[in-house]
Amino acid sequence: MQANAKISELQNILQDTLDLAKKLGATSAEASISNVEGISVGTRMKEVETVEFTNDGGLGICVFKGNHKGNASTADLSSSALKRTVEKAIQIAKYTSEDKCNGLAEKEVIATDIPDLDLYHPQELDTEKAIKIALEAETAGYDSDDLIVNSDGANYNANLGIKAYANTHGINAGYAKSRYSLSCVLIAKNETDMQRDYAYTISREADKLKAPAEVGLEAAKNTVSRLDANKIETQKSPILFHKDIASGLFGHFISAISGGSLYRKSSFLLDSKGKQVFPDWLSIVERPHLLRGLASAPFDNEGVRTVDMDIVSDGCVQDYLLTSYSARKLGLMTNGHAGGTHNCIVSDTGHSDDALLKEMGTGLLVTELMGQGVSIVNGDYSRGAAGFWVENGEIQYPVHEITIAGNLKEMYRQIVAVGKEREIRGSLQTGGVLIEQMSIAGA
Repeated sequence: MQANAKISELQNILQDTLDLAKKLGATSAEASISNVEGISVGTRMKEVETVEFTNDGGLGICVFKGNHKGNASTADLSSSALKRTVEKAIQIAKYTSEDKCNGLAEKEVIATDIPDLDLYHPQELDTEKAIKIALEAETAGYDSDDLIVNSDGANYNANLGIKAYANTHGINAGYAKSRYSLSCVLIAKNETDMQRDYAYTISREADKLKAPAEVGLEAAKNTVSRLDANKIETQKSPILFHKDIASGLFGHFISAISGGSLYRKSSFLLDSKGKQVFPDWLSIVERPHLLRGLASAPFDNEGVRTVDMDIVSDGCVQDYLLTSYSARKLGLMTNGHAGGTHNCIVSDTGHSDDALLKEMGTGLLVTELMGQGVSIVNGDYSRGAAGFWVENGEIQYPVHEITIAGNLKEMYRQIVAVGKEREIRGSLQTGGVLIEQMSIAGA
């Protein structure tokens, strides 16, 4: 079935579901439905290990009886199953506590114009082709260096999906999207050390992925470069977060200014709107309508239209990120963030990756982070790390078994530079981030 025909079919199901909810006594209701077809192939040691096909989907409905709320879901889209699901949601709403902040998003912010963001680039889910791609990536990496002695495998994934949403304010819309990815994880060993590392590529378009051999060779290079890692002494030092992991720093910021953290008063950035958090040259913008963007969306999970936003300007927080519920708890209006952010882009200082190393001079380039030692409540940051020691702007040797620590408030203020070569394989795009000083716990 063509995507447009499938979207229409799902929209009809949504409308029937909402009509039934109203008939059974719901004051208002919203429903969403998804359908995903995909293939996943895994290889290991140059042999096919797994081949999986998926054809998943389901409907979720949320009904409101005044300020009482009930949720139910089903993977069975038959008329009888949908009827039972709506009845269960209505029944649940009778027993939930009343909450004046419950309800649909306000009608005036609901999306009415649904732009085509070019997110759907279908390709036949060809098993033989998928196997060939995964094997080519793993083989290229495995055979590239005698120090590569084992493999955690290569994985190729292709997913074709449809998302549709409707509520009793009148929206009933859907769109199709595709996503393709290839990854490879290898293990290297010499006389004294064993290390693992990886590489991956992801795109809305299958032909825009990196070549399989390129992914395998990158994984091998990354892995071999980590051999003979040293420990370093406990000290304070400049820290350069590699662009592959630097988005996590700003991800903590996004969590701290999200409505859920704020109304629960579990954020280190309470009352930060209008206040300076970053250096005055740094900005963060959100661009939800980037064509083929990995995090692009015409509306959020509540049907609220997504719009361009300046989240940080001149280092100052411009707005919080809100759902309809969290906005009401804070006395504000939702701004389209049910389900997360959509293509957040961090400004840069014009430094290339090499220039960031030169700017740091002597310090630690962090390429891997481990553990969950980050508190959004108070901003304390402590994580296991690995990377490379740098002197005079040149990488000297790999480093492992260390912990880096600081406080996010101080870390944000001490950002010295952000690289112009952005990591774009996620919802938050940034280059490498150089921080003036952090504590390193080592040998």
